[in-house]
This record gives sequence, C-alpha cells and structure tokens, in this order.
Amino acid sequence: MDGIFDVKTLTEGQFNVVYNVLSFGFASMLATTVFLYISSSRVLPKYRQAIVISGTVTLIALYHYWRIFDSFVAAGKEGTFNEAYRYVDWLLTVPLLLLETVAVLALPAANRKSLISKLVPASALMIILGYPGEISDMTSTKAIWGALSTIPFLVILYVLFVELGKSLDKQPPGVAATIGRLRILLVATWGVYPLSYLMPIIGLNGADAFVGRQVGYTVADVLAKCLFGLTIYKIAKLKSAADSPEYAKAEIGD
Repeated sequence: MDGIFDVKTLTEGQFNVVYNVLSFGFASMLATTVFLYISSSRVLPKYRQAIVISGTVTLIALYHYWRIFDSFVAAGKEGTFNEAYRYVDWLLTVPLLLLETVAVLALPAANRKSLISKLVPASALMIILGYPGEISDMTSTKAIWGALSTIPFLVILYVLFVELGKSLDKQPPGVAATIGRLRILLVATWGVYPLSYLMPIIGLNGADAFVGRQVGYTVADVLAKCLFGLTIYKIAKLKSAADSPEYAKAEIGD
C-alpha cells in the first residue's frame, strides 16, 4: 500500500533529505510552541485563548513529528514507514487551526458558534475522507476519496471567504488585511497536501514520490501551523492595541 513504504529502497541522499526535513519540522514546531505559550500573556485576556490554541496546534504537531521521525529512523532498519501519524495529527490540528482563526476575532457569541459549527465538522470530514485514498495503492480509489474530501474543503472555503468575510469590515485597521493574508496562506499551504497526495496518480511513484510527499507535507505543515500561529499572534496584538491605548503604548509604542 502507498501508506506503508519500504525505507530501505531509498538512496543515502534521499534518506538524508527526509531525515533533515523531518528534523526541521520538529525544530520548527518546538520553537513556535515555546514562543506562543510564553507570549500568550502579552495580549489582552480575551485574545489569549486563540494564542493558547495556536500553541496547542504546534505542540500536537511537535509530538507527531517526534513519532514520525522515530518511525522513519527505525524504518531504515526495519524497512517500513507508516504515514498514519500525519493523518492523526491533521485530524486534531486542522479543526484547531480554524477554531483559533475564529477565536482571535472575538466575534459575538452567535456568530462565533455559527462559524465553528460549520468549520470544525467540515475540517474533520475532509481529513477522514482523505485517508482511505492515502493508504490505497489503486489510482481509482485515490481519485474517488480525493474527490470526496474536496467537498468539505469547498465548504471550508465558502465559510472562510464568504461568511467570515462579512465580519471583517468591523475589525480594527490592519486586522482585515491580515486575516485576508491568513486565509490565502491557509489555502496555499493546504494546496500542497493534495499535490503530494496525487503524486502516484500523475505517475510519480516509489522513492521519488515518498521523498516528495515528506518534503511537501513537512513544508506545508510548518507554514500552516507555525507561520499561521505567528500570524494569529500578530492579529491578537493588533486587536489588543485597538482595544486598549495603555496596551498600545506599552507593547507597540503607539
């Protein structure tokens, strides 16, 4: 199956590429987790939940990158590497990524509940539907499950760009533009996942496909979790400054 790969077939160079990129992913998650948790006290209390959620996302990813790294190193001797760790990680972290996006805006309770009730189930369904295709060695199966997982992805896009967009005109200066870039970052990084997922369908198989997936997934994870979390922190600071002149003077120097 495509989800289980014989690492012994990698060349020394290919093995080192994957080894180093997984190490980079682990280090990035560790550094971002420490920064976000330490910095959560530097925003106003009502925005701290979003920062803590961001830190929790990278903490969960940190744990899974440790397991992925160990699995890869062990597979160099035992021969097999299981991709399932990534899907467990995404099942936990992708809904939280969307939750932190809503939390940092501090929207009215009714609006917040409406957005979360659509985004969280859709994100979980997207990951669940993608997994059968990931572990299948049949192109037709990959295509079917990939298409099915695209449906909740389109729901997420609609909620982020249409429903969430309606609240942005009420946000402080700079926040709406940052949220706009945040949504583009999310879509751009998520776009890497289906490209990696579809490699066998477009004829890229074996060791090259495995290396490409690990590099693509890891770079996308770092951007979608670390950079995303740091952007959430920036939004929290902007909103804190807009809410409190004392905070703005102390933290930003305005």
